[in-house]
Amino acid sequence: MTSTPSPPAPADVLEETVSGWEGVSTGEGRFGSTRFLVGRRELGHLHRPATLDMPLPPARKRELVESGAAERHRYTPPDSGWVTLRLHDEAALDLALDLLRERHDHALALRDRRG
Repeated sequence: MTSTPSPPAPADVLEETVSGWEGVSTGEGRFGSTRFLVGRRELGHLHRPATLDMPLPPARKRELVESGAAERHRYTPPDSGWVTLRLHDEAALDLALDLLRERHDHALALRDRRG
């Protein structure tokens, strides 16, 4: 009897996807996390098994926290842009990848503007 392989964990999908984007490097973050960087700009960091912390513009943060799609980051001041996303299902993973892509594109645009 053959067994069906289990799907990859959301954190594995996220790390493999984001680390393959143009200009992204990974590094060790605090508390055993994996940081995603474009230059010195952090896109976010992943705590395994399934927690992503990332900075967002204030309006985007407010929208996501008010809708319940994200939580305020537990260790940053309330007025910071940092949020926490729980990668508990495919929809949460898709949202996390969309947000990281937004921040990635923004970081590349800033990098290109600076020369």
